[in-house]
Amino acid sequence: MSIPRRNYVTIITTTSKPQSYKDLTGNLSINWTCLCFTSRLGGSSYIIFSLAVPPVVAQHPPQGVPTLSDSHNVFAHFIIGNAYYMTSDQWESDIIEAQKAHIDGFSLNVAPQDHHTDGALQKAYDAAEKIGNFSLFISFDYLSGGPWLADRVITIINSYKNRKAQFYYKGKPLVSTFEGVDKTGDWPNIKAATGCLFIPCWTSKGPVGIRGVLNDIDGAFSWDAWPVGAEDMKVTNDLEWIKALSGKPYMMPVSPWFYTNLPQWKKNWLWRGDDLWHYRWKQVIELQPPLVQILSWNDYGETHYIGPIYEAGVPEGASRYIANHPHDAWRTFLPHYIDAYRRNIANHHSNPASTSLHHKYPLSYADKIVYWYRLNPGQSGSADGTTGNNPGIGQPEMKPHELSQDKVFVSAFVTEPSEVRVQIGPGPHSVLDAAPGVNHGSFSFKGQTGPVRISIVRGNREVVTTTGPAITEECAGGVVDWNAYVGSSS
Repeated sequence: MSIPRRNYVTIITTTSKPQSYKDLTGNLSINWTCLCFTSRLGGSSYIIFSLAVPPVVAQHPPQGVPTLSDSHNVFAHFIIGNAYYMTSDQWESDIIEAQKAHIDGFSLNVAPQDHHTDGALQKAYDAAEKIGNFSLFISFDYLSGGPWLADRVITIINSYKNRKAQFYYKGKPLVSTFEGVDKTGDWPNIKAATGCLFIPCWTSKGPVGIRGVLNDIDGAFSWDAWPVGAEDMKVTNDLEWIKALSGKPYMMPVSPWFYTNLPQWKKNWLWRGDDLWHYRWKQVIELQPPLVQILSWNDYGETHYIGPIYEAGVPEGASRYIANHPHDAWRTFLPHYIDAYRRNIANHHSNPASTSLHHKYPLSYADKIVYWYRLNPGQSGSADGTTGNNPGIGQPEMKPHELSQDKVFVSAFVTEPSEVRVQIGPGPHSVLDAAPGVNHGSFSFKGQTGPVRISIVRGNREVVTTTGPAITEECAGGVVDWNAYVGSSS
């Protein structure tokens, strides 16, 4: 039976008995409790995806099992260039917020032209060590301000590799990059001079090209975190990277959104976000990469930030689409997603630091709503030259409204079978039947405007309710707002 993708409503829940499943490569896995992804269409329900992982609702990791420090680590990409203003207190606050989301650490993106890099790195490492149980590694950005000089890279790595907060992987300080494929020849000497473990982001090489430099790298990170065109994200590219790496670790990217309009950087496009945050974590849970990197904590210019907004760090020209667009609520269910990922069914190993975080910030099992949507319908104003896809890298140019759907996206954790109701303005409400666990669905604007009211209803009683800002066809400056507004119930 063919079920149109636009009608999918997905539910993360648990079955009552162990089941076997086949993973993405077709290999049969051992039995375990399943997360079921269910589509409800026309009053009927269809299980469209069944994912064998430990129960989402188990609060603590299994006792008496070995730990594996080189597995299942989750980092968030942090732009140091946006942090020159940050105080030590703000660094500490951000680290605590990341820990609450069960994130292990930050990947610190540094660019060669930033004069404040050393001071910001010092604050970051000091704060991480003061808070404790939080790791950092440096990612050298070779596309912002030109390539790095090898001697300077060596100096920076050696300055921080022995800090307590430095992340070690396979016994070595991990170092990464954002691109820099023209300087691949620098890295044998850099590695020899620093003893680092090198996992670059050389996405422009692609999986085929990365095979030619396997002797120079210890793994790879891909920046391909968003789908091309009006499609949902697939794992095809992830599997190609894993195959190309021939057993070396793959760092998998996860991101909720992408829109940028920064003429000074010749950037003005969007990729589909929509359901991406929810579905991508589903893919992480199944694929079980050893490392995950969230894009990003604070890249405001590209709108995929999940951390707090600091106005002083917003790039010139981005304030008009960043101001009053909080994304913090995207962190709400990260502990559930990350916990399910870490409980690797194949070996039951867990990161020792993560286990400690789990006890410090245990999962919440309260009824909760998280929602996100654009405040303007896609054809309610000018696109301001924004394209769907990035034609600058050879992607087919599309209209942005053809990629970004006019929908309200809702994730809800419920403790018992419930209804999640969504109402736009004075229109009729739509219903998602929710099972215990994290549920997800999307609801079309259908030409409706006005505030968005969302509630969890159980036994004909509203147990949780929240209202988001109005969807409106009145666009600021006549330009469609392509960023997401993200909110949650209190």
